[in-house]
Amino acid sequence: MPVITHHIPDAMLAAYVSGNLEHSFALVVATHVSLCLDCRAAMEAHQALGGAILETTVPEKLPKSLKSSIIDRLDSPMVAAPGYGRSGIFPAPVMTALKGKPPRWKMLGAGIRQSILSADRSGSARLLYIPPGRAVPEHSHNGLELTLVLQGSFSDNTGHFGTGDLEIADADLSHQPTADPDVPCICLAATDAPLRFKPLIPRLLQPLFQI
Repeated sequence: MPVITHHIPDAMLAAYVSGNLEHSFALVVATHVSLCLDCRAAMEAHQALGGAILETTVPEKLPKSLKSSIIDRLDSPMVAAPGYGRSGIFPAPVMTALKGKPPRWKMLGAGIRQSILSADRSGSARLLYIPPGRAVPEHSHNGLELTLVLQGSFSDNTGHFGTGDLEIADADLSHQPTADPDVPCICLAATDAPLRFKPLIPRLLQPLFQI
């Protein structure tokens, strides 16, 4: 396990356990938990607490029509989604999002590449490849951006992030993450709103690249 110093906030872990995180953010949390023993233990504590709360909850009677519908669904054949194990630097949740295949990289410019894992109205998740010493264009945020390092490391005006570290950027942060000079930095990034780029060319290309 890597030495991880930037973790998932407790409130976000609780939202993940209760099923209240958007898919793109849930993917990042699941991937971080697969790498971080501390956050995994915290997640299991939330799961235990949720179970204890359910045990003390007074049952509610279901309408007969709803009960019948639930029973019919339980009787229907279930097709389990295929699961995948870790492959190289990509943990199991990422490999599941990739459906067991290698990332399909697309160039963004200056050697930076991305592979989109999911994108819909609620947000997007992508893999980012940043060559050693390269910086992504300076940007701020219309919402939240979660960035989890899978290989290498990067730095910005908030600090240094190594493998397994999670950066959470909100609308108050403007930054320009720069990969460290040793190896390419590969990250899993998720957003719930488009970024706000300062340079003109990234702004013009933003609809094409779905960032």
